Amino acid sequence: MALKYAGIQPEHREIALRSKPQSMLLASPKGTVPVLCVDGLVLDQSLGIIRWALEQSDPDGWRGIDEEASRVWIEKNDGPFKALLDQYKYPNRFPDLKQEEVLACALDLMFAPMELALQSSKFLMGNKMSWIDVAIFPFIRQFAAVSPQRFEELPFAYIKAWLNQHLESELFKSVMDKYPTWIG
Repeated sequence: MALKYAGIQPEHREIALRSKPQSMLLASPKGTVPVLCVDGLVLDQSLGIIRWALEQSDPDGWRGIDEEASRVWIEKNDGPFKALLDQYKYPNRFPDLKQEEVLACALDLMFAPMELALQSSKFLMGNKMSWIDVAIFPFIRQFAAVSPQRFEELPFAYIKAWLNQHLESELFKSVMDKYPTWIG
């Protein structure tokens, strides 16, 4: 989404993670996606790609937000919330954990603070979209997709509206094209 927003049109290569092309592993030996290769620069973290894209072009000022507050959101999302998302999404990998306890932890850690923030503004960092919304949105989307009915039952109206706003946005829709798997 950040690449599209910044007007950057990369060559897209859809990768089958179970059959990673050698060229991908040469560029990024850790073998995870996304990977962005630009003029000898290899970025293999979503946040790195977002930051790089916004350094190239930031027409609506997505970077113009409080750095400390944004750091707190990202640390919470990329650390403990991401772990809880995996536990919630893949319960068979964590047989000793109770799903309701994982859900309760995720709600306390991420959803309650998000709901509070969104009660006073349309986006997480204020009344205009920022890179924080774009960085966190995919994780909330994944969480909601685990059990859509259960997600709808949760008492987080502002998060649901925020999520739906992203899902229905032209920006999101414009980057969700399906691509054939690249063999390289």
